[in-house]
Amino acid sequence: MALKLPGAGAQPNHEPNVVPMIDILLVLLIIFMMQVPLSRKAMDVQVPPDVRSQQQQPSGPSNNIVLDLKADGTYEINGAPVEFAALDAEFHQIYDNRPAKILFVKSAGNRRYQEVIDAMDIARGAGVQVVGFTPPDRDRTD
Repeated sequence: MALKLPGAGAQPNHEPNVVPMIDILLVLLIIFMMQVPLSRKAMDVQVPPDVRSQQQQPSGPSNNIVLDLKADGTYEINGAPVEFAALDAEFHQIYDNRPAKILFVKSAGNRRYQEVIDAMDIARGAGVQVVGFTPPDRDRTD
């Protein structure tokens, strides 16, 4: 019975050992898979149903504040015209003594996105905590 020694007559192995490389790749894969959920940014949006019911119409005056960006470039708060430069003072006058700081924004289709964002920034600076958007009226042609 012949005993083979490990170094005697054995051919050298020229194949690379890929096991450590696979281990490293699996660790990197796990790290990148954990980073994807952390990098997602979400915005909670509540879309109201598109059903208009006669029972939901309020009978008295509403205490909601609506900022309307008209098609002709003017601004209105609950139907009263307001200059853009005076929006901050108007918002402070309205919201400083209100416990619920909610504003609804209605914009005409031809207004620029930046104009809406500027008005919302002014409202946020005045203490408005919740900004909601109202859909355009279907029968109105602004």
